[in-house]
Amino acid sequence: MFEGKPALAVDKVRRSDTDFRYDRGSGNLKMRSYRSLVLSNHWSVRVFRRWRGLVDSVTIPAPKSIVGPILAVRFVIKQTWYFFYRVFVCEPLFKFHCQTCGTNLHTGAFIHEFYGRGALIIGDNVTIDGKCTFSFALRFSDNPTLTIGDDTGIGYGCHFTIGKGITIGRDCRIGKDVYMFDSPGHPLNPERRKAGYPVEAENVRPIHIGDNVWIGVGAIVFPGVTIGDNSVVGSGAVVMSDVPAGVVVLGNPARQVLSVKQEDRLAT
Repeated sequence: MFEGKPALAVDKVRRSDTDFRYDRGSGNLKMRSYRSLVLSNHWSVRVFRRWRGLVDSVTIPAPKSIVGPILAVRFVIKQTWYFFYRVFVCEPLFKFHCQTCGTNLHTGAFIHEFYGRGALIIGDNVTIDGKCTFSFALRFSDNPTLTIGDDTGIGYGCHFTIGKGITIGRDCRIGKDVYMFDSPGHPLNPERRKAGYPVEAENVRPIHIGDNVWIGVGAIVFPGVTIGDNSVVGSGAVVMSDVPAGVVVLGNPARQVLSVKQEDRLAT
């Protein structure tokens, strides 16, 4: 289209086309200015682009004798701040919400989110790392209860919605961003849902997680599910039915792929 025309003429045509396209709407001054800087062949713009390229390419050496002590001081300050914030702010606020709380609870340097009122029962040596959300729904029970057994760890960003009860056993490992809810939240019947009715009480079913269960990152556990002892739920699995003890489940919906004993044989 522009064959035989000088570069400057081509540039003018391009800029005029651009102005025509972006002048139609309001608030595009920034976009027009940016495109002018990108496409313009004016000497001042070329100088600016060259200067910006030089600035972006600036770097300095990082001798370990200088950078190492700086990083060490930063690490000490950061860890000291985290320690005091965890011990004197985060953990006391978390314990305030607990009906019973065992020894050696750790929450990390995060303030967790709590909605509604219910019973939170925490065993010994429990770690709830990262910012998690706990929602209690009194609509379905006088005392919705979340129980977490001894020596269990819960990762960052987990969500628990408790209408009646969720029980997590001992020595469990719950990965980050795991969702557990014993209530579907809304009725399955479209007319009742449209009218704003609450979910039927029979559809609010407690969740039971056995001992030494490992639930991977991003898994979702539906109402009424029981996961047996020593089982493994893969990352991203959607658990809609019971999981036997000592098996590995994957997928959406979660399906058994092998037993823990088979996995041990494969590892050896």
